[in-house]
Amino acid sequence: MMVTKVAVKQLDSIVQGRKEFLAEVNTIGKVEHFHLVRLIGYCAEKSNRLLVYEHMFNGSLDNWIFNQDKARTLGWKTRQEIIYGVAKGLQYLHEECHKNIIHFDIKPQNILLDRDFKAKISDFGFARLIDRNQSLALASLKGTIGYMAPEMYRRLHISVKADIYSFGVVILETICGRKNLEESHESMTLVDIVQMKVEEDQLYDLIGDRDEDIWHHKEEAIKTMKIAIWCLQTYDRRPRISMVVKVLEGSALSRY
Repeated sequence: MMVTKVAVKQLDSIVQGRKEFLAEVNTIGKVEHFHLVRLIGYCAEKSNRLLVYEHMFNGSLDNWIFNQDKARTLGWKTRQEIIYGVAKGLQYLHEECHKNIIHFDIKPQNILLDRDFKAKISDFGFARLIDRNQSLALASLKGTIGYMAPEMYRRLHISVKADIYSFGVVILETICGRKNLEESHESMTLVDIVQMKVEEDQLYDLIGDRDEDIWHHKEEAIKTMKIAIWCLQTYDRRPRISMVVKVLEGSALSRY
């Protein structure tokens, strides 16, 4: 008998769990793309709510980019492919579905890696389907502090560009190997540090020499960091994800 490994997500709170459960089933259950984690099945019996996903052999991205173990250090090409994979997944959600889908919680913990380190976006508990080119106002904040776009706090004019901002943070974290917002909250955020280094024309300082492979590809790493900075601009100046994909592919130039 063939045994298939799966990942099971159990939602905790009965109230919040039902809302997230329905959002996740309604969203991910209707879409399918290589760079989205595949929903295999679900269970909704009384207060028990389970989501069954394909098993991702290498876990989540945060376990690889925030650790100090050199044996678990990702090479530059792998990081580059992960960034590209997340961009392709977002392109599908934002521009290729019958309705736009805002994920609202793009972060390394929600980017899972298969056996070949191909990236797949997971956790659609906060996701919203909206009509194309529509924006919406939120009654409550959605997402994770440190990854939420500035307009989220004003709760006005929210669109797929909120995910673009979060993706910009993820790119920086993936390259620099540190969190945007440290647990102590006492130090400057990574986004603030990057902005300061841009003004000083010293982005190379953030590459460092701890990871020799990234250092050997520092020119490419800096170009990718500039794509991240492009994604972190004010709402009106943020690019569409399809343009980001083209720049990552080398078929277009960044406007930053």
